[in-house]
Amino acid sequence: MDEKDLAEADEAFVGALDTYRLPSTSLEGLTTVVELDEGLLELAFIDDAQVRWASAAYDNADGAVDPYDAVQVRDDVVFVTIRVASRQRDAIVVVWSTSTGRTLIAYSWIEDDAVPGRPRCNQSFRAGRLRGVETTGTEPGPSRDLIGMRNVYRYGPDVAYEHVYLSSQRYAWQCLQGGQPGLGDVDLATVWGFGDGLYLFAFREFGIDVATVWLHDLGYALRTTGAFLARGPEGEAFHGQGGGDIYPLGRVGYPDVQPV
Repeated sequence: MDEKDLAEADEAFVGALDTYRLPSTSLEGLTTVVELDEGLLELAFIDDAQVRWASAAYDNADGAVDPYDAVQVRDDVVFVTIRVASRQRDAIVVVWSTSTGRTLIAYSWIEDDAVPGRPRCNQSFRAGRLRGVETTGTEPGPSRDLIGMRNVYRYGPDVAYEHVYLSSQRYAWQCLQGGQPGLGDVDLATVWGFGDGLYLFAFREFGIDVATVWLHDLGYALRTTGAFLARGPEGEAFHGQGGGDIYPLGRVGYPDVQPV
Protein backbone atom coordinates (compact mmCIF):
# COMPACT_ATOMS: atom_id res chain seq x y z
CA MET A 1 0.00 0.00 0.00
CA ASP A 2 1.33 3.45 -0.88
CA GLU A 3 1.01 6.53 1.35
CA LYS A 4 -2.18 7.72 -0.38
CA ASP A 5 -3.84 4.33 0.13
CA LEU A 6 -2.81 4.32 3.77
CA ALA A 7 -4.11 7.83 4.41
CA GLU A 8 -7.48 7.03 2.81
CA ALA A 9 -7.71 3.73 4.69
CA ASP A 10 -6.92 5.50 7.95
CA GLU A 11 -9.64 8.10 7.38
CA ALA A 12 -12.21 5.45 6.43
CA PHE A 13 -11.27 3.23 9.36
CA VAL A 14 -11.54 5.83 12.12
CA GLY A 15 -14.72 7.46 10.85
CA ALA A 16 -17.19 4.72 9.99
CA LEU A 17 -17.12 1.92 12.54
CA ASP A 18 -19.69 2.99 15.14
CA THR A 19 -23.04 3.13 13.31
CA TYR A 20 -24.13 -0.27 14.63
CA ARG A 21 -22.37 0.07 17.98
CA LEU A 22 -24.39 -0.65 21.11
CA PRO A 23 -25.43 2.54 22.94
CA SER A 24 -23.23 4.03 25.63
CA THR A 25 -24.37 3.78 29.23
CA SER A 26 -23.68 5.99 32.25
CA LEU A 27 -21.79 4.61 35.26
CA GLU A 28 -22.27 7.81 37.27
CA GLY A 29 -21.76 7.25 41.00
CA LEU A 30 -20.21 3.79 40.62
CA THR A 31 -16.93 3.04 42.40
CA THR A 32 -15.07 -0.07 41.29
CA VAL A 33 -11.77 -1.55 42.40
CA VAL A 34 -9.96 -4.06 40.18
CA GLU A 35 -7.41 -6.21 41.96
CA LEU A 36 -4.36 -7.08 39.85
CA ASP A 37 -1.28 -9.12 40.71
CA GLU A 38 0.67 -5.86 40.27
CA GLY A 39 -1.62 -3.73 42.44
CA LEU A 40 -5.01 -2.04 42.09
CA LEU A 41 -6.95 -0.14 39.47
CA GLU A 42 -9.40 2.17 41.25
CA LEU A 43 -12.28 3.69 39.27
CA ALA A 44 -14.71 6.36 40.49
CA PHE A 45 -17.20 7.44 37.83
CA ILE A 46 -18.00 11.11 38.35
CA ASP A 47 -20.79 11.43 35.78
CA ASP A 48 -21.66 10.00 32.36
CA ALA A 49 -18.41 11.20 30.78
CA GLN A 50 -15.61 11.53 33.40
CA VAL A 51 -13.86 8.97 35.58
CA ARG A 52 -11.29 9.44 38.31
CA TRP A 53 -8.86 6.56 38.12
CA ALA A 54 -5.65 5.58 39.86
CA SER A 55 -3.23 2.69 39.38
CA ALA A 56 0.47 2.35 40.06
CA ALA A 57 0.48 -0.53 37.53
CA TYR A 58 -0.31 2.04 34.82
CA ASP A 59 1.97 4.84 36.06
CA ASN A 60 -0.90 6.75 37.66
CA ALA A 61 -0.50 6.20 41.38
CA ASP A 62 -1.65 9.74 42.23
CA GLY A 63 -4.79 9.52 40.12
CA ALA A 64 -6.22 11.54 37.23
CA VAL A 65 -9.59 12.48 35.75
CA ASP A 66 -10.16 11.42 32.13
CA PRO A 67 -13.03 10.86 29.70
CA TYR A 68 -14.62 7.42 29.55
CA ASP A 69 -17.18 5.53 27.52
CA ALA A 70 -19.08 2.47 28.79
CA VAL A 71 -21.17 -0.12 26.96
CA GLN A 72 -23.33 -2.77 28.65
CA VAL A 73 -22.52 -5.65 26.31
CA ARG A 74 -24.48 -8.13 28.43
CA ASP A 75 -26.60 -7.73 31.56
CA ASP A 76 -23.55 -8.60 33.68
CA VAL A 77 -20.67 -7.51 31.41
CA VAL A 78 -19.41 -3.95 30.86
CA PHE A 79 -16.87 -2.67 28.31
CA VAL A 80 -15.25 0.58 29.53
CA THR A 81 -12.79 2.71 27.57
CA ILE A 82 -10.70 5.33 29.38
CA ARG A 83 -9.37 7.89 26.91
CA VAL A 84 -6.27 9.01 28.75
CA ALA A 85 -6.32 12.69 27.80
CA SER A 86 -4.15 13.46 30.83
CA ARG A 87 -1.23 11.75 29.05
CA GLN A 88 -2.32 12.04 25.39
CA ARG A 89 -0.75 8.80 24.19
CA ASP A 90 -2.60 6.09 26.10
CA ALA A 91 -5.95 4.30 26.24
CA ILE A 92 -7.22 1.68 28.68
CA VAL A 93 -10.07 -0.78 28.12
CA VAL A 94 -11.52 -2.51 31.18
CA VAL A 95 -13.97 -5.39 30.81
CA TRP A 96 -15.65 -6.82 33.89
CA SER A 97 -18.38 -9.28 34.80
CA THR A 98 -20.46 -8.66 37.91
CA SER A 99 -21.54 -12.32 37.95
CA THR A 100 -18.09 -13.97 37.75
CA GLY A 101 -16.00 -11.18 39.32
CA ARG A 102 -13.50 -11.52 36.47
CA THR A 103 -11.85 -8.55 34.77
CA LEU A 104 -9.63 -8.06 31.76
CA ILE A 105 -7.60 -4.93 31.02
CA ALA A 106 -6.10 -4.00 27.64
CA TYR A 107 -3.66 -1.09 27.73
CA SER A 108 -2.75 0.58 24.41
CA TRP A 109 -0.08 3.22 23.91
CA ILE A 110 1.79 5.03 21.16
CA GLU A 111 5.54 4.47 21.18
CA ASP A 112 7.72 7.59 21.28
CA ASP A 113 9.79 6.50 18.30
CA ALA A 114 9.09 4.37 15.25
CA VAL A 115 11.03 1.12 14.92
CA PRO A 116 11.29 -0.42 11.43
CA GLY A 117 9.28 -3.62 11.13
CA ARG A 118 7.22 -3.01 14.30
CA PRO A 119 3.85 -1.30 14.80
CA ARG A 120 4.06 2.19 16.31
CA CYS A 121 1.14 1.38 18.67
CA ASN A 122 1.67 -1.28 21.32
CA GLN A 123 -0.51 -3.15 23.82
CA SER A 124 -0.40 -5.16 27.03
CA PHE A 125 -3.03 -7.31 28.77
CA ARG A 126 -3.82 -8.20 32.38
CA ALA A 127 -6.47 -10.32 34.08
CA GLY A 128 -7.86 -9.22 37.42
CA ARG A 129 -10.70 -9.54 39.92
CA LEU A 130 -13.52 -7.27 41.05
CA ARG A 131 -13.11 -6.43 44.71
CA GLY A 132 -16.09 -7.60 46.73
CA VAL A 133 -17.29 -10.17 44.15
CA GLU A 134 -16.52 -13.86 44.53
CA THR A 135 -14.69 -15.08 41.42
CA THR A 136 -16.09 -18.04 39.52
CA GLY A 137 -15.19 -19.72 36.26
CA THR A 138 -11.87 -19.68 34.44
CA GLU A 139 -9.47 -16.78 34.76
CA PRO A 140 -9.24 -14.79 31.48
CA GLY A 141 -6.17 -15.64 29.45
CA PRO A 142 -4.72 -16.09 25.95
CA SER A 143 -6.93 -18.22 23.71
CA ARG A 144 -6.47 -20.16 20.46
CA ASP A 145 -10.23 -20.61 19.97
CA LEU A 146 -10.51 -18.22 17.01
CA ILE A 147 -7.71 -19.77 14.94
CA GLY A 148 -9.13 -20.90 11.59
CA MET A 149 -12.31 -18.82 11.98
CA ARG A 150 -13.50 -16.53 9.19
CA ASN A 151 -16.06 -13.82 9.99
CA VAL A 152 -17.62 -10.75 8.42
CA TYR A 153 -18.02 -7.70 10.67
CA ARG A 154 -20.69 -5.21 9.60
CA TYR A 155 -20.27 -1.86 11.35
CA GLY A 156 -22.95 -0.01 9.39
CA PRO A 157 -25.21 -0.35 6.33
CA ASP A 158 -22.30 0.50 4.02
CA VAL A 159 -19.26 -0.71 6.01
CA ALA A 160 -18.13 -4.34 6.26
CA TYR A 161 -14.78 -6.04 6.86
CA GLU A 162 -13.69 -9.67 6.78
CA HIS A 163 -11.34 -11.20 9.35
CA VAL A 164 -9.46 -14.48 9.05
CA TYR A 165 -7.71 -15.58 12.24
CA LEU A 166 -4.46 -17.16 11.13
CA SER A 167 -2.60 -17.95 14.36
CA SER A 168 -2.15 -16.85 17.97
CA GLN A 169 -0.15 -13.87 16.67
CA ARG A 170 -1.61 -12.82 13.30
CA TYR A 171 -4.89 -12.19 11.54
CA ALA A 172 -5.77 -11.13 7.99
CA TRP A 173 -8.38 -8.54 7.07
CA GLN A 174 -9.91 -7.06 3.98
CA CYS A 175 -12.44 -4.30 3.36
CA LEU A 176 -15.56 -5.70 1.70
CA GLN A 177 -17.61 -2.50 1.64
CA GLY A 178 -16.98 1.13 2.56
CA GLY A 179 -13.62 2.88 2.51
CA GLN A 180 -11.63 0.99 -0.12
CA PRO A 181 -13.08 -2.45 -0.94
CA GLY A 182 -10.34 -4.99 -1.48
CA LEU A 183 -7.79 -3.20 0.67
CA GLY A 184 -6.33 -5.58 3.24
CA ASP A 185 -3.30 -6.68 5.22
CA VAL A 186 -1.96 -9.13 7.79
CA ASP A 187 -1.32 -7.61 11.24
CA LEU A 188 -0.30 -8.57 14.75
CA ALA A 189 -3.21 -9.74 16.91
CA THR A 190 -3.97 -10.99 20.42
CA VAL A 191 -6.99 -13.00 21.58
CA TRP A 192 -7.96 -13.57 25.22
CA GLY A 193 -10.93 -15.62 26.34
CA PHE A 194 -13.30 -14.03 28.84
CA GLY A 195 -15.65 -16.98 29.22
CA ASP A 196 -19.13 -17.91 27.96
CA GLY A 197 -18.46 -17.08 24.31
CA LEU A 198 -16.77 -13.72 24.94
CA TYR A 199 -13.35 -13.02 23.41
CA LEU A 200 -11.20 -9.93 23.66
CA PHE A 201 -9.56 -9.41 20.28
CA ALA A 202 -6.88 -6.74 19.85
CA PHE A 203 -4.67 -5.86 16.91
CA ARG A 204 -1.78 -3.56 16.06
CA GLU A 205 -1.43 -2.45 12.46
CA PHE A 206 1.78 -2.09 10.50
CA GLY A 207 0.41 0.08 7.70
CA ILE A 208 -1.17 2.80 9.85
CA ASP A 209 -0.48 3.77 13.46
CA VAL A 210 -3.50 2.27 15.18
CA ALA A 211 -4.26 -0.27 17.91
CA THR A 212 -7.76 -1.54 18.57
CA VAL A 213 -9.51 -3.57 21.26
CA TRP A 214 -12.77 -5.43 20.59
CA LEU A 215 -14.96 -7.66 22.71
CA HIS A 216 -16.48 -10.27 20.41
CA ASP A 217 -19.69 -11.85 21.68
CA LEU A 218 -19.66 -15.12 19.77
CA GLY A 219 -22.51 -16.58 21.80
CA TYR A 220 -26.09 -15.97 20.73
CA ALA A 221 -25.68 -12.21 20.25
CA LEU A 222 -22.98 -12.30 17.52
CA ARG A 223 -22.00 -8.70 18.20
CA THR A 224 -18.74 -6.84 18.75
CA THR A 225 -17.93 -3.69 20.71
CA GLY A 226 -14.61 -1.90 20.31
CA ALA A 227 -12.37 1.10 20.79
CA PHE A 228 -9.15 2.24 19.18
CA LEU A 229 -6.16 4.46 19.68
CA ALA A 230 -4.49 6.00 16.63
CA ARG A 231 -1.63 8.38 16.01
CA GLY A 232 -2.63 11.55 14.21
CA PRO A 233 -0.59 13.36 11.54
CA GLU A 234 1.17 15.55 14.13
CA GLY A 235 1.81 12.68 16.53
CA GLU A 236 -1.24 13.38 18.67
CA ALA A 237 -3.47 10.61 20.03
CA PHE A 238 -6.82 10.03 18.36
CA HIS A 239 -9.47 7.98 20.18
CA GLY A 240 -12.39 6.30 18.44
CA GLN A 241 -14.97 3.59 18.91
CA GLY A 242 -16.75 0.94 16.92
CA GLY A 243 -19.21 -1.89 17.05
CA GLY A 244 -21.42 -4.03 14.90
CA ASP A 245 -22.77 -7.41 13.93
CA ILE A 246 -20.78 -10.60 13.35
CA TYR A 247 -21.56 -13.00 10.50
CA PRO A 248 -19.57 -16.26 10.79
CA LEU A 249 -18.52 -17.68 7.43
CA GLY A 250 -17.01 -20.90 8.76
CA ARG A 251 -13.67 -22.18 9.92
CA VAL A 252 -10.92 -24.55 8.91
CA GLY A 253 -9.11 -27.24 10.89
CA TYR A 254 -5.50 -28.30 10.49
CA PRO A 255 -4.91 -32.06 10.19
CA ASP A 256 -1.38 -32.23 11.59
CA VAL A 257 0.89 -29.18 11.86
CA GLN A 258 -0.80 -26.40 13.82
CA PRO A 259 -0.31 -22.62 13.57
CA VAL A 260 1.79 -21.00 16.31
